[in-house]
Amino acid sequence: MQKLLQIFRIPDLRKKIFIVFGLLVAFRMLAAIPIPGVDALRLQQFFGSNQLLGFLNLFSGGGLSNLSVAMLGVGPYITATIIMQLLTIIFPKLKEMYYEEGARGQAKFNQYSRLITVPLAMLQAYAFLNLLVSQNVIDRPASFALLVNVLAITCGSMLTLWLGELISEQKIGNGVSLIILAGIVSQLPSSIRLALLSYTPGLLPTYLGFLVVTILIVAGVVYLNEGERKIPITYARRVRGMKLYGGVSSYLPFKVNQAGMIPLIFAISVLLFPQFLAQLIAIVSVPASLKMNEYVTSFLNNQLLYGIVYFALVFVFTYFYSAITFNPDEMAKNLQRGGGFVPGIRPGEGTAKFFSTLMNRITFFGAFFLGLIAILPLIIQRITGLSVLNVSGTALLIVVAVALETMRQVNSQLAVREYEGF
Repeated sequence: MQKLLQIFRIPDLRKKIFIVFGLLVAFRMLAAIPIPGVDALRLQQFFGSNQLLGFLNLFSGGGLSNLSVAMLGVGPYITATIIMQLLTIIFPKLKEMYYEEGARGQAKFNQYSRLITVPLAMLQAYAFLNLLVSQNVIDRPASFALLVNVLAITCGSMLTLWLGELISEQKIGNGVSLIILAGIVSQLPSSIRLALLSYTPGLLPTYLGFLVVTILIVAGVVYLNEGERKIPITYARRVRGMKLYGGVSSYLPFKVNQAGMIPLIFAISVLLFPQFLAQLIAIVSVPASLKMNEYVTSFLNNQLLYGIVYFALVFVFTYFYSAITFNPDEMAKNLQRGGGFVPGIRPGEGTAKFFSTLMNRITFFGAFFLGLIAILPLIIQRITGLSVLNVSGTALLIVVAVALETMRQVNSQLAVREYEGF
């Protein structure tokens, strides 16, 4: 409460918070503007029966569930960023630009990601509209109307990205993450209302058990997101001129959830790719598209098989992404150049091997719990037998991560102002 009062006592910080709030309201208004020819009832039934699209709806900020002009949200940008990070493995110049050129190189990297976002948004809009037509959710539009809808959805996605960047400039949390958070929070009232309307007195123990499990899941997500292994680091003493440097001890934190949300996005992209590919194949061969769509629908309806594949993909992609972003050799070299070493471990190659082995062990637990969070809705539905009692571990992971990151940025700004004499 004291921190909250401090925030509103500082004019500059108070102004930033109101700007962020206004931009989020503008996004929610954009997400409420539907494209023409939408049957709300059929759309709601379709999303209720498709777990994958429900996941995508989170990343669209809730715009996908009502088929708004911002239905893709920041999804294409997230996909473009992942593609660019994967390209750093293939092209050394991209890797050098992102990791070695500092802020200037990262700004250029982000600019390339924005450019890739435009064709990706157009492709995803076309494929998704075709998917809805094939499922009889919307009527097939004429060619010109389809082109207009694709362009409107693409513009809505880029406008959403622009709003996210304006939010990031205020340094009150990450704009893209806050937009996703706003979409998740906006769905809470309707979810609570649906649960209350379907309440049965005889199921009171089930509801109470569900509430307890939800609280435990939130605690587990916080523990996973904040969990880290601290590696002790000692710096050797060095004499330069008449001064003595070093001789201090520190630590190097290894996060349990090093990959964050990226493995979940990778996994869901792989699961959705056949469905979107089937819609693109329809341009060449309609029978082949229908056959492929039939296989995909059969797979999605098999909850056990879907859950196993989803868990396996998240587990594998956690290791994959951690291997991309974590370079033990480079870390060991930088540590050695700075005169640091891990007590009991030989500097250089020995330290790199130690970091690699340790990271693999830590990633195992992170990958397991991340996979468990991914299939959590399926487990809860199987136990309770009620579709209204559903908690998305993915949504909780996003909410917790965004809330903690926003809290850190606000605290850092408060600390700066306190240092200045506040």
